[in-house]
Amino acid sequence: MAKKNNYQNFLDNKRIIDIHSGFAPKQLNGHLFDWQRDITKWALQRGRACLFEDCGLGKTPQQLVWADNVRSKAGDVLILAPLAVSTQTVKEGKKFGVELEYSRNGEKSKTGITITNYEMLSHFSPEEFAGIVLDESSILKSYTGKIRNEIIESFAQTPYKLACTATPSPNDLMELGNHAEFVGAMSRSEMLSMFFVHDGGETQKWRLKGHAKDDFWKWVCSWAIMLRKPSDLGYDDGKFKLPPLNMHEIIVDVDHTNATETLFFMEAQTLQERQQARRYSIEERCKRAAEIANASDEPWLIWCDRNDESQMLNKLIKNSKEIKGSDSHEYKEKTMMGFSDGTVQRLVTKPSIAGFGMNWQHCSKVIFVGLSDSYEKFYQAVRRSWRFGQQKTVDCYIVTSAIEGAIVANIKRKEKQAQEMADGMVQNMHVYNSENIKGLQRSQTKYKPQTKIIIPDWMKGSTA
Repeated sequence: MAKKNNYQNFLDNKRIIDIHSGFAPKQLNGHLFDWQRDITKWALQRGRACLFEDCGLGKTPQQLVWADNVRSKAGDVLILAPLAVSTQTVKEGKKFGVELEYSRNGEKSKTGITITNYEMLSHFSPEEFAGIVLDESSILKSYTGKIRNEIIESFAQTPYKLACTATPSPNDLMELGNHAEFVGAMSRSEMLSMFFVHDGGETQKWRLKGHAKDDFWKWVCSWAIMLRKPSDLGYDDGKFKLPPLNMHEIIVDVDHTNATETLFFMEAQTLQERQQARRYSIEERCKRAAEIANASDEPWLIWCDRNDESQMLNKLIKNSKEIKGSDSHEYKEKTMMGFSDGTVQRLVTKPSIAGFGMNWQHCSKVIFVGLSDSYEKFYQAVRRSWRFGQQKTVDCYIVTSAIEGAIVANIKRKEKQAQEMADGMVQNMHVYNSENIKGLQRSQTKYKPQTKIIIPDWMKGSTA
C-alpha cells in the first residue's frame, strides 16, 4: 500500500479541526429567551464552549440550564464562581427550577450540581465531575500563573466545559488564549504561533497576522460566542437596552509640592509617581466623595484602590459598610448579599473584591475614589450597576486629584482600545456566530493541490 503523501500528512496535522463532543439536548428551560435557548443548545452540542456575553444578558440562567442538561446526560457538574456570586446563583437556580448547592469544604451536592468559589478548588476532586463551569472566567487573569494552570490542568480531561465572562480580552486579543486552552481548542502558545506575530522588537507584544485574520475568527467562533446585545446575532433586542450612563470627573486640588516634591506642577506618569500622588491626596478625595454620597439617601457603590482610602471612606460616608481583603469569607458574603437585599445601604470596597459577577441593578449611583491601571476592573465595577435590567440612568463619579491626570487618561486610552476591540470582535464574529448558532455547522476549505512539486536533485540526496 502506498504511503500517504508526506506533505498531505503535514497539512492534516496543521488543520484546525472543530470537533463537537457534546450532545443534542432533549429539552431546554422554557424561561430562557429565544437567543439564550439557541446559544445554550449550541454550547451543549459543542460540549466545550465559551459564552462571551455582556453584563446582564443572562449568562447565569444559561450556565444553569447547561449544567442541568450535563447532569442529566453525563453526571455531576461543578461551578466555580467568585465569592457571594455562588449564593446569588443558588437563588437564581430556584427561580429557573435548577437545583444546586453551595459547598466550600469539598463535599459534593446531592443534587448533582455543586457551586463553590475559585479559591476552594483544592478541596474538590476534579475527576469526580463530568462537567465544569467557570463563572466570570476572566477572573483567571487575576490569579497567579500557578492557579491558572491548576484550573486548566485539573479539568483537562473533563468532557464538558463552559466558560462565561463579559470580558474575555478587555484590550488584548492574546488573552483569548486562556479560554482557548481551558476548553481544549488550542494551547495559548500554539494560538500565538499560528495566528500572531511579535510586534516590533518587544517580544511580549503580539499582533494578529493580517493574512490569518479570517481563519482566526472562524476558529474562535468554533468554540466561543461574542455578544453585546441580542441583535448582534440577528435577534430582537426587546428589553435588552442599556439606560444612559453619565460619567462625572471630579478633580480635587492638593498641594503638589508635598505630593510630587517638585517646584512646578507636574502630572504623575510612572506607577511609583501615581501611587505617591494617591497617598498624598487621600483626605481631599475621600472628603469630596463623602460629600457627593451623603447628599442623597440612595444606595451607593463606592469603589477604591487602597486600604487607607477604604477606611476613611467608611468613616465619612453615612450608613456605609466596608469590605476589606482581610475580612472573613463569611463577612464578605454577608455584606455583599446585604447590599443586594437593601439591608446595607452604601458599600465601600475594591473592584478586586466585589467587582465581578454581582447583580446590583437596584443601585444607580457609583463613585470611584482611586483607580488602578486595570481597565477590566474599572469596566466590571461599573457594570455591577450599569447593566441590562437597570431601570434608571446611572451616575458614575471618578474622584481624582489634579496630579493624577495620567491615571484617568490611561483608563480612557484602554477604554478606547477595548471598545475598538469589542467592535472588531463582534463585527468579525457576527457572521460565523450566526451560522454556528442557527445552523450548528462549519465549513472548512480543503487543500486542493494544483501544481506538481518538482524537487531538485540536490535535495533528494545520494542514490548511490
